[in-house]
Amino acid sequence: MDSLTLQNGDKLPQVGYGFWKVDPDRTAGLVQEAVKRGYRHLDCACDYGNEEQVGQGIQATLQAGDCSREDLWVTSKLWNTYHAPEHVEAACRKSLSDLQLDYLDLYLIHFPISQKFVPFEERYPPGWFHDPDAANPGMELNPVPIAETWKTMEKLVDEGLVKHIGISNFGTSLIRDLLSTARIRPSVLQVELHPYLTQEKLVKYCEMEGIAVTGFSPLGALSYLSLDMADREESVLEQSVVKAAAERTGKSPAQVVLRWGVQRGTAVIPKTEKPERLTENLSLFDFELTEQEMQAISGLNRNRRFNDPGDFCASAFNTFCPIYE
Repeated sequence: MDSLTLQNGDKLPQVGYGFWKVDPDRTAGLVQEAVKRGYRHLDCACDYGNEEQVGQGIQATLQAGDCSREDLWVTSKLWNTYHAPEHVEAACRKSLSDLQLDYLDLYLIHFPISQKFVPFEERYPPGWFHDPDAANPGMELNPVPIAETWKTMEKLVDEGLVKHIGISNFGTSLIRDLLSTARIRPSVLQVELHPYLTQEKLVKYCEMEGIAVTGFSPLGALSYLSLDMADREESVLEQSVVKAAAERTGKSPAQVVLRWGVQRGTAVIPKTEKPERLTENLSLFDFELTEQEMQAISGLNRNRRFNDPGDFCASAFNTFCPIYE
């Protein structure tokens, strides 16, 4: 497993297992299966609704002796309703409790969207609606400056609750503003990255600033078919340049696309519930794409963003909430 070296020298495994949309009933078993097959990077979030089951899987894995806690890299994310400084630590401790861990390797601000607080005992995870039972439910925003949230995130590092802090779904302008006041710089940016959304300028800017980049939804449309947020014909795996590279290397089209992600210097967090795909998604380091193949795959860019709050919040949560230009 190759890794990305962070600012302090710590290593972020370049391929992780993403738990977004993983069935809670299968999550604990999939954690154990993934670790047995070589995964050491687990990408979680409060909003995914399965951190408790991830924690069960981690404990079973540790008790079986398949790895040590120090071998694992566990990421979680601060949900939108917990941005106020008085809620950040409690949200982190809730994730730690569910995951049955003493510390997180990485804690990210999930979205640059601050919503009205929902108490844990009222609903957890709180989701996007403030009151799902309202006659006309919607999101309720409660603006909190990113700098205020970040200062409290920094305290989590000071207290030993997390080793690294970072951001997700941020663009260059927000990152630049954050860096102007941050005492502890973000270690990692997690954003949507695939050949239809290469985000070249954002990736280059993060490289310049020493911020590692993790790409979610690295296979593009496949993550969104079940949500009716993509069409099957949008699959990058059907592109001729991807198929040609797969034929030359003897790998699958999915492996080619994931290899493109790691070869450009980013981490990737594919999701699957099929054990055989766990191994396939991890087997990316025994081949290389040529420079011509890398350029051809990057040339597929359409600036096609599947995960855009400016689209899905309006259609699914009755609230127009754009964060991208």
